[in-house]
Amino acid sequence: MALTYWHTSALLMLSCLALPAYAQAPGRYDAVHSGTPWFDQRGVPVSAHGAGIIKDGDIYYLFGEAHEDMTNAFAAFNCYSSRDLINWRFEKIALPVQQSGPLGPNTVGERPKVMRSPSTGEYVMFMHADAIDYRGQFVGYATATNVTGPYTFHGPLLIDGKPIRKWDMGTFQDEDGAGYILLHGGDIYRLADDYRSVREHVNEAMAHGFESPAMFRKDDIYYFLGSHLTGWERNDNYYYTAKSLRGPWTRQGMIAPEGTLTWNSQVTFVLPVEGSRDTTFMFMGDRWSYPRQASAATYVWQPLEVDGDSVVMPAYHDAWRIDTATGTVRPASAESETITAFDPRVHFVGVWQQAVADQPGPRMTIDKSASLSVAFTGTQASLHSLARPDGGYARIIVRNSQGDEVLSSTVDMYSKYPVSSVKFVTPLLPRGAYTMQVSVVGDSWYWVNKAGQRSGSNGHAISFDRLQVRQ
Repeated sequence: MALTYWHTSALLMLSCLALPAYAQAPGRYDAVHSGTPWFDQRGVPVSAHGAGIIKDGDIYYLFGEAHEDMTNAFAAFNCYSSRDLINWRFEKIALPVQQSGPLGPNTVGERPKVMRSPSTGEYVMFMHADAIDYRGQFVGYATATNVTGPYTFHGPLLIDGKPIRKWDMGTFQDEDGAGYILLHGGDIYRLADDYRSVREHVNEAMAHGFESPAMFRKDDIYYFLGSHLTGWERNDNYYYTAKSLRGPWTRQGMIAPEGTLTWNSQVTFVLPVEGSRDTTFMFMGDRWSYPRQASAATYVWQPLEVDGDSVVMPAYHDAWRIDTATGTVRPASAESETITAFDPRVHFVGVWQQAVADQPGPRMTIDKSASLSVAFTGTQASLHSLARPDGGYARIIVRNSQGDEVLSSTVDMYSKYPVSSVKFVTPLLPRGAYTMQVSVVGDSWYWVNKAGQRSGSNGHAISFDRLQVRQ
């Protein structure tokens, strides 16, 4: 997301919460989960925001932004791999912080995307590089001989010897192998055959804002997705269609139902999952969570419904399954037990109250010393919480029957509109008895523009709706 609005002096350089850790080998997932932390093979949360995916052979490689809490300075671009788009293996830091220069210390690096040049076989990474105050933006590039890297940063991508000085960017590779750079506003640039420079400015910007650009093609129609300009705050993303990359482009509408704010996310990429029976176009979105981008920001990945000029995500799936061999999707259904806030296995400490007055349902608290614990027996647990305009951060710790900490994380319970959804889901665990503790962190999601105006949550509340326990 382009942060031309950020007032960097407002960034609080505070110590971040401890990273999640396993006291036992981490489990695996059997579904794509949205809005929850994902854990890689090390038991560390996947950190790959503003991401893109490239398929190399039968392996998908995910490249995205590493983050640190309390700052938006460039930390690295990470690379992960997966065969099923569900379980992710950390491969390496594909591009680290440079010793100096545009991606050196205290700079900005965002939205990395990797494509392979058909003419050279070289892997080329593109990114938004910038000064920490977001006043030195350009599209940069790096190259590698192996898909996982390491990538060598070369500086700005040039057209007629000059950098492209815009911020949010994306990439698109057409069926003929031609590569394109997408820019906020709708600019499209065709790359040279080696992908190391720009050959042509194919399409002029057609909208104010229209950041976080992403594109895909189905048959003879191109779909160009983007978002409004609202800083880190989510909004109703929209899209254009055309029969040619040169246009004319027709604005079509929103991707998700109006007011859902694209299911509380911002588009970063659309991945065609081509199989033997079908092709699923997977929306990849970020659920940003400044200032805890490292510990609490999550991902929203959903199957798109594409028909003619229509691209929609009509319903939100907390979890769903994709078969990468066939290209088909199905619901993630499994028998589970529901533990509500009124179950005697849920123990509340501190001041809690009904989230909706005089109605049974979720419990909430603004007491900074408050917590809850819930005992469960099973193989997987999903915490449902009510996100609210006054929502804040919660700390979650899962312990086994011996009292050992097996998993911990920070989750964000803020939303501009009240909505109950899964905020945390464990990987598949050895069947046994566990306890989940949820406590108030005491701060919340926010951002500050250049005029010093603060937006985001107006409180630090957390809530408990229910725990779904898989047997």
